[in-house]
Amino acid sequence: MAHSLKTQTAPGAAGPNQPALDSEEVWQARVDLAACFRMAARHGLEEGICNHFSAVVPGYDDLFLVNPYGYAFRELTASMLLVCDFHGNVVSGTGQPEATAFYIHARIHKNVPRAKVAFHTHMPYATALSMTEGEPLIFAGQTALKFYGRTAFDRNYNGLALDEREGDRIASTIGDADIVFMKHHGVMVLAPNIAEAWDDLYYLERACQVQTLALSTGREVVAVDPAIAEAAYRQMREGDPESARLHLEAIKRTLDVEAPHYRD
Repeated sequence: MAHSLKTQTAPGAAGPNQPALDSEEVWQARVDLAACFRMAARHGLEEGICNHFSAVVPGYDDLFLVNPYGYAFRELTASMLLVCDFHGNVVSGTGQPEATAFYIHARIHKNVPRAKVAFHTHMPYATALSMTEGEPLIFAGQTALKFYGRTAFDRNYNGLALDEREGDRIASTIGDADIVFMKHHGVMVLAPNIAEAWDDLYYLERACQVQTLALSTGREVVAVDPAIAEAAYRQMREGDPESARLHLEAIKRTLDVEAPHYRD
């Protein structure tokens, strides 16, 4: 299902051992992103070697970290992540990105500058809801209210994103949203930092799981009154940045005990 992207190392670009890309801030971003890959695998949020997380490199607006083609999330470590530019060049790292990872993520980071981080998965419950009639998310469960007013729905599935046109089309559907349900495909979570992307990804799948269970009863799923939903959303969002930071720290502590090699 995955397609490799033919890339080359950019001539004259900063190499993996040059200070510009070896700063403590860049390394921390690598560690944090690797932790998200590992924990996503533990929760079954990935699909084979086909899904991808990316983050704009701290200090650069035209470079992003992304997982290399051919590796499962559970294998990835901080040093394995690639640094790519928006032209398909691998600036640092060994390997190449998967083609759709490049065309979707590069175009989103370029066209939606506020999206410093983009997590794309085919996680089962969210993907299942993207395949159904109507809007995917019903704002009925408390966890779902975290995403009230923050979702977009890309209804125009066009097959694999194997060129810039499809990446640009997906980017154009985002608007002010942080969560994009992609019809017949999966979801994209956008955030200003890695911690908030992880937090949203995790809780989005939980919200979709609970909704799927509710729908499976055959009984009507009753949405929360919009005024209450809006108020609850504001309550949640007020504390989200700190809650997300603590959530990421918690998963790193867990991995430090059980699978510390993600930091390698």
